[in-house]
Amino acid sequence: MVERSNKPAALASTPGLPPQPQVNFSHENSRVSATLPTGESVEVLLYGATVISWKDRAGNEKLWVSDVAKFDGSKPVRGGVPLVFPVFGTAPGHEATSKLPSHGFARNSKWEFLGKSSSESSSTGASDASVKLDFGLSSATLDDKFKASWPYTFSAIYSVTLTPEGLSTGIFITNDGSQPFECQFLLHTYLRINDINRIQVTGLEGSDFVDKVDGAKAKSQSGAITITGETDRVYTPSTSPSSPIVVKEGGSTVFNIVRDNLKDVVVWNPWIEKANGLGDFEPKEGFKNMICIEAGAVREFTNLDPGDVFNGAQTMSY
Repeated sequence: MVERSNKPAALASTPGLPPQPQVNFSHENSRVSATLPTGESVEVLLYGATVISWKDRAGNEKLWVSDVAKFDGSKPVRGGVPLVFPVFGTAPGHEATSKLPSHGFARNSKWEFLGKSSSESSSTGASDASVKLDFGLSSATLDDKFKASWPYTFSAIYSVTLTPEGLSTGIFITNDGSQPFECQFLLHTYLRINDINRIQVTGLEGSDFVDKVDGAKAKSQSGAITITGETDRVYTPSTSPSSPIVVKEGGSTVFNIVRDNLKDVVVWNPWIEKANGLGDFEPKEGFKNMICIEAGAVREFTNLDPGDVFNGAQTMSY
């Protein structure tokens, strides 16, 4: 072999595109998942456009989902981030939504995946990459049984945005018809925690709320929220939506929630007896490992005239 006296120097690195977010379909195209170059991930079930997983870069799950939750479209998912629209709970006195199932039809319908968009990471690293997944539902794609119960013309676009810092979920609902309609909307977020007995929720001090466990009595929050029994409260925060609601465990912040145009917040935990009575809530001791902090517009109905658009969002970080 002939030795060359002047060998070309090896390249220190090969120029190329920086790592980008990855988006994949799974489970016979019934789920869409996205993973950032830094390791964070999110998974969305097309049935209900329900976020069923959100993990940080170390792989720690941030959302609570029941061990027996159904992902086959036979019923809404117990856990994750179900979408509530166009009614919160049931409203037998509200004629337009009185025939709908509890929490409406958004979580009971198959949404269409509309596409993804991502911000490219810089040439120096992948820490600023993000990805947005868009999902759509409209009266044209709605199941006939829901059309019969709620015969209005609408379209909705739901966006799930994953960043290294957190997860944002937002909705645009448009009245595409010639008749006005009234609606409610809520992000029924189940946050995963380690011990409910060590949880404090701040940011709602001094806020009025309806205590649904105590005969829907009107009350006012004094100090931080702690959970010591079944809790089902609808708060109207005294601060602006941009003021964070903070979930602390043992004094350390585990979640920070900022709202956009969603003036109400529901705080829910079923505790022992209620959890035992919910067939799809497993394990029964799971109430110790979850708390629902639900941003929405549910104390009243929002009126949308023809052409009007409702939008609302939340951003969760840790």
